[in-house]
Formats: sequence, structure tokens, C-alpha cells
Amino acid sequence: MNAALNAQEDVAVSLVVATLGRTWQVERLFHSLAAQRGVTFDVVVVDQNDDDRLLPVLQQKWPFAIRHMATSGERGASRARNRGWRAARGAVILFPDDDCWYPPNFLETALATMRERGSAVLSGRPTDETGRTINGRFEVSAQPIDVANVWTTAIEWMVFFERAVLSSIDGFDEDIGIGAATPWQSSEIQDIILRSIRSGYSCWYDPAITGYHEEMVIGRPDAKLLRKARGYARGMGFVLHAHGYSIPRQAIWVGRPIARAVVSLFKGRRDLLPYYSNVAIGRLEGALRRTFLND
Repeated sequence: MNAALNAQEDVAVSLVVATLGRTWQVERLFHSLAAQRGVTFDVVVVDQNDDDRLLPVLQQKWPFAIRHMATSGERGASRARNRGWRAARGAVILFPDDDCWYPPNFLETALATMRERGSAVLSGRPTDETGRTINGRFEVSAQPIDVANVWTTAIEWMVFFERAVLSSIDGFDEDIGIGAATPWQSSEIQDIILRSIRSGYSCWYDPAITGYHEEMVIGRPDAKLLRKARGYARGMGFVLHAHGYSIPRQAIWVGRPIARAVVSLFKGRRDLLPYYSNVAIGRLEGALRRTFLND
């Protein structure tokens, strides 16, 4: 079922939301979009749920156009994003997570920055609502994105693409990313940015452009978190290898969680050893393009 639930004419940005299993989080995202200022935009929801849980959210009266693409039975965030951007109308495309949300000036500031910098790809910084960086280490200064810093300047739901970039490089690799039918469950955004760079597009990172997300807290990792960590790490290792990073550079990324495990041990946090071990093993598996230990 494809349905335009609201009407709107000119669209500067299309936001493509791949979603599965969430409801109130999507509504929270929509409320943050309803507060956006100074930009015309629409939303494409690629709904992989096998039920109608999102209809009560989608059928509310929102001040932006929504296109609902129901794709039950399909899985994979990269596949959903590709479906969405190809159906979108905007000249610029953003791919929000279904559990993120944005400050009111987010779209306006991002588009202005793209114009000022002449960038075809723009990335911002993930934070909590106090402005504190979350869910990874990110650069503190604005800079071009390149093969060295792509790992500390990009996260999926904070990256804007000119539509021409996605058309030129054929969008996301559907074998990479969460829900893909492969072990490589992350780093699809690094893959697509690296392909953009190698195709000659200008990519820019600005930490002053921020958006919000739930923070991933390791705590005492359970089996679910360990599987997630392993799958995400495999994706990173796979992309490092696929884009020709040197063996020493790959070894550094494999070694970092090992170093964190040692630090945790000295701090008396033996409970974190399984998490960091899974990250290290996963990155090694991805770099070798094979899984050699059970999840």
C-alpha cells in the first residue's frame, strides 16, 4: 500500500524513515518535525511491519506530507532506504532513524550549511538534549569528511545527501546494515560516504548541527546486546576491508576494543569484558569476511 496522506507542493528535503517494530518513537520524531522552521519537506515512511501499528500515527493531522510505503515481509534498513529515496521528491534526502528526533532549527541550519559549504553530503553530530555527544566518538571541529575521519564524523540519521549523489552511486549497499541478510550489520553510512568521496562529491561535517537519539548504555551487557555489538562490529570490519584500508589500519580498529577491555579490567569492570571481546572479534570477522565463532 502506497498512500500520500497529506498534500504539499514544493519540497526542499525528503526524510526517508525506515521503520520496524516502533510506534511512539515515530510519533515523537513526527512531533519534532512538525516544529521545523523555514524549510518545506515531506516524509516517506518505509514500513516493514507485518501489521498496521503505525496507522494511528500516520493518520494524525501533521503539517507535512507523508507517503506511506508498506513493505511487510521485507527486512533491512538499507533496502528500505533505497525504496524510500527512489520514491521521494526532495532534492536533498535525509534518513532519520525511527527512534531519533531533531531540534526545531535542524533542517533549516543543515540546508544553509550545505549551500554555504557547497557540499553534496553533510553530516552532523548525535547528542542528547543537553548537547552532549552520544553513541560514539565524534570530531569536535567542522571539517571535510575523508577516508581517515569518516568513522568519527558520520552516523546514519544525521547525514544529508543531494539526490544526485544517491542516483550516481545507486544508493545504499543492501548487503550492509541492520537487518541485512548478511553478518555485516552496520557501517552502511561509512560505505556510502566513502563511495561518494571516491565519486568526487564534496562531503562536510559540522558538529554544530545536532540531533537527538536514545543513548546506548552498555551497563551489564546481556546476550541481546552482545549479539548486537558483534553484528555491528562485523559491519565495520567488512567496510574497512571493502574500501581497501591497510592491514595496520584495520588492526588498530580491531585493537581498540581490546585496549578498552584491559582498561575495564583494571577498573574492576570484568562485566564489560564480554562486550569489548565481541566488538574486537566482530571487527576481525568482518575484516576477514568470515564468521568463525558462534554468536
